[in-house]
Amino acid sequence: MNSLPDAKRILRSAMLAWRQDLGETERRVAADGLLATLRRERPIGMPAVVSGFWPIREEIDIRPVMIELFNQGCQLALPVVQGRGEPLLFRAWRPGDSLEAGVFGTLQPSARCEIVEPEALLVPLLACDGQGWRLGYGGGFYDRTLAGLRERRRVTAIGVGFDAQLVPEVPHGPDDQCLDWLLTDRRACALV
Repeated sequence: MNSLPDAKRILRSAMLAWRQDLGETERRVAADGLLATLRRERPIGMPAVVSGFWPIREEIDIRPVMIELFNQGCQLALPVVQGRGEPLLFRAWRPGDSLEAGVFGTLQPSARCEIVEPEALLVPLLACDGQGWRLGYGGGFYDRTLAGLRERRRVTAIGVGFDAQLVPEVPHGPDDQCLDWLLTDRRACALV
């Protein structure tokens, strides 16, 4: 029997390898499918303050989704890593705004941009299961952030990824936070 960290490491490695093997055409088709799913299913009440993310490490390209949300009247934000063991901070962002280099290869809005608190978060993932458990890169940033936000108010956490990242089971522990929705290139579904 694998320990929780080992089980997460094994699944993380498998999903990173799978995602890395996707071709450019598959990625473009998936980004188009993601936008079509958002337009069809609407998991976010409009308008809202929505945190997206700038795709890194072969993540599905959600930039067309963020532009669509902006055009529908949502205020957008992008996450900023404040430091190891800290929750994320969110700074306002509009399509076309310049971005600065952040940690872990991320891009983020300038420190001059307004700090906002999202009502809905588009959350990157490596894997997700039907119960809403999510596997990320292992830093715990979204888990800490969601826990803090949920202590103050109702927020909707929407895992965003390729449809093949929906797996039968994601190993999870007491500090992990569940997602409310899954949005992929093929479906949007509320998670139990």
